[in-house]
Amino acid sequence: MVTIYTTRFCGFCWRAKQLLSNKKIAFNEVRVDGDRAMRAELLQRTGSHTVPQIWVGEAYVGGCDELYALERKGELDLLVRAAGA
Repeated sequence: MVTIYTTRFCGFCWRAKQLLSNKKIAFNEVRVDGDRAMRAELLQRTGSHTVPQIWVGEAYVGGCDELYALERKGELDLLVRAAGA
């Protein structure tokens, strides 16, 4: 399963979700708008407070740029398959 932490008005979040949707990769979206506890958890897990933050299975991908980099290298599909997503 792909998990993506987002906020409502984030253009990078929209782009990441668009890529996943276009590739027909199912994802679980976790909105962190105004949720201080969730933002704190995200900061603890990633060292960053920015969104999107993306995991494929247990593998931490990073943000939108990292997701697109995986796609350009042809590694996104492999990672998704390996995670059983």
